[in-house]
Amino acid sequence: MPTSLHCNTMIRAFSCSEIPSDGVRFYRMMKREGIKSNQLTLSFCIDCCTKNSALIEGMQIHKSVLVDGYESDCVLMTSLMELYSGCGRCDNACKVFDDMLQRDAVAYNALISCFVNNKRTRDALSVYKSMLTLERDCRPDEVSCLLLIQACGELGAVDFGRSVVNYMEKNGYGMSMRLSNALITMYSKCGCVDDAYCIFERMPTKNLVSFSSMISGFGINGYGKHAIELFREMHRMGIAPDAKAITAVLYACSHRGLLDEGLLIFEKMTQEFGIHPNIHHYGCVVDILGRAGSLDQAYDLIVSMEDKPDIKVWRTLLMACRIHKNFGLAERVIEHITELKAQEAGDYILLLNTYSSNGKWDKVRKLRKFMEEQGILTVGCSTIEVKGMVHEFVVGNVSHPQNDDIYEMFNEILQQLKIAGYVPEASSELHDLDLIEKQTAVSFHSEKLAIAFGVLSTPPSTTIRVANSAQICDDCHNFAKVFSAVYNRKVIISDPNRIHHFREGKCSCDDFW
Repeated sequence: MPTSLHCNTMIRAFSCSEIPSDGVRFYRMMKREGIKSNQLTLSFCIDCCTKNSALIEGMQIHKSVLVDGYESDCVLMTSLMELYSGCGRCDNACKVFDDMLQRDAVAYNALISCFVNNKRTRDALSVYKSMLTLERDCRPDEVSCLLLIQACGELGAVDFGRSVVNYMEKNGYGMSMRLSNALITMYSKCGCVDDAYCIFERMPTKNLVSFSSMISGFGINGYGKHAIELFREMHRMGIAPDAKAITAVLYACSHRGLLDEGLLIFEKMTQEFGIHPNIHHYGCVVDILGRAGSLDQAYDLIVSMEDKPDIKVWRTLLMACRIHKNFGLAERVIEHITELKAQEAGDYILLLNTYSSNGKWDKVRKLRKFMEEQGILTVGCSTIEVKGMVHEFVVGNVSHPQNDDIYEMFNEILQQLKIAGYVPEASSELHDLDLIEKQTAVSFHSEKLAIAFGVLSTPPSTTIRVANSAQICDDCHNFAKVFSAVYNRKVIISDPNRIHHFREGKCSCDDFW
């Protein structure tokens, strides 16, 4: 008769294998045979469920934890939080955290990680703030701080990130290579590429991650040639690139339209570096070709890929179709996206804009009707950090405590920009509306409200940093350009695709994004 020890050993082995689901099945067999389980049994079962993203089985194990009276076991409860986090169930993870009879820094870190990994980064900042008031064994540790630095990069909350660094220095954590690499990424995502490079230069030793992070930082901020030169320097130092480093430098080439350089690196990656191109590399080359107007060549590259192209590759080509007004190819791309069953509202908006730029208003109406019937909506949000606090803006949401002042400031800005020649773009999404209705509808996009709040809350000449959850639209891009000239302010807007630096009426992307 096998004992609990034997069974635990088997379940643990399954949790480390390629068939973790068998661990849960073995646990059920163990229960049927009347073999008593313990904390280790349940811990290994939770590991099996986490690795397999088995939510239903995990919830059943959670019930066993409570029934067996182990709710005071901090390690078990933390493991359950990690399970729910991996399954995208933040609310369940929060419930486990709230029900814990005792907590330690590891439990708090699991909650922060859950929020960061599930795009609830503002909540992660709130947890960190609460930890600062707790007893020493629950105060932020190095793991907490690294997670927070990642969150600050996503939110564009550079001042909050600096406060985390100050906390680490005050508590003697030191500037490890891991922290330096994380800071390079954070500063880069916040548009502070000079700060990122300063960290990079001061590092006594650098590894592949250091170079890849800095190359990526140059790339997303539009410094393509700097990225290529750093890539070459890395190679001269004898540090061989990996797939991520190649992706970073190709990304940099794509965002500066460096066609020849990008294609040469793509060719070398197999011949010289022995790296087989993956989906990310192909996506960058498609973007490079798309920017050069070689749309048919980009399409042929996609359909010739050994691996099945994913949604991001097709979406990259769709964006190029919008820029070059090729609605015929855009329709074919949408068909491929639909086949993948991964289409989002933004894809249809790109197609709408492609139709409208070609004057295909009948197609615009039909597509808009389809979107309405399918309930396809486009709701994005923008965040801005002021005095260490992150503020979120969503179109149509008027819950901000300074809402009236923000809209008053926005209207004032709008009038000043109109005097300078800015006209709200009559978006193709709104083709059936008259001109006044169109201009009113596009006026209150979330990034514009964030900019207005920035003007209201910061001294003149202060850089305004906004983080977008969705790609910036044509009208908001034009708005930010004119604003930067009229108000003599630098504006940095990051979206899922790149970082835009607006200064003196121009954008670092050269109006191609």
